[in-house]
Amino acid sequence: MKKSVPNPDMHLSPLGKAVSYRDTYTNELLFPIDRQHKRDELGILGAALPFTGVDVWNAYELSWLNPRGKPVVAIGVLRVPADSPFLIESKSLKLYLNSFNQTRFTDVTEVREIMRVDLSAACGAEVEVDLYDLSARPMREVAFPRGILLDELDIEIDRYEPDPGFLLADPESGPVTETLYSHLLKSNCLVTGQPDWGMLVVRYRGAPIDRAGLLRYIVSFRNHNEFHEQCVERIFCDIMRRCRPAALAVWARYTRRGGLDINPFRSTGQLALPANVAEVRQ
Repeated sequence: MKKSVPNPDMHLSPLGKAVSYRDTYTNELLFPIDRQHKRDELGILGAALPFTGVDVWNAYELSWLNPRGKPVVAIGVLRVPADSPFLIESKSLKLYLNSFNQTRFTDVTEVREIMRVDLSAACGAEVEVDLYDLSARPMREVAFPRGILLDELDIEIDRYEPDPGFLLADPESGPVTETLYSHLLKSNCLVTGQPDWGMLVVRYRGAPIDRAGLLRYIVSFRNHNEFHEQCVERIFCDIMRRCRPAALAVWARYTRRGGLDINPFRSTGQLALPANVAEVRQ
């Protein structure tokens, strides 16, 4: 397998570097990363993507000042389309959101529109932004997927780098529609090597996928260095190539870091985006 390497421009990113936090608004802190660099590794060439999808970000450390200087706190939900040419490096997004802390805004509508414009410009596509003022008592639901948990399979594992060879389907069996999931997904930041923990959900329609093989494959990411979005695209492409389902959706919910969690979703299009329901560790 071709070794994953950082984007050539990553040395310009704030990731893995000591920085001084700015608490007055500036959009110059956002650092876009070209998606195509990693997609080239997967053989995804040109504008035609083999999937649709979105990256759902939940932001929990979000605040600004009202016109009288009183702080407002909120939860943000950002939806970045998978077909945007750029993703946003997570530390730069944290720095950007912190730049609102000591800046006065008229109301939540103004803040939302500023974020929408800035993030859309950075990603090169329209980004949806929803902000929930905590004074309105927004409720978050924590739940488990309605599917089959793979983690209780009693199997031996000795590979901790992605190995698509674990992925097998039985074309002789009749097609099934099922949801398989695991809490054992772990990968590492492409730049810092810090661990990223997550839950992976695979929903598909087609020949039955070998469950033990799928679990071994998920665990094989344990020492792999790649961003959240890139891991999910790699998983999606490997399952499509090895198992050839008629329909496929891959959904990862990563635990938060720096007040942000990232939840990439990729699909062949027939299977809808799940509700933004928190994984128990989020």
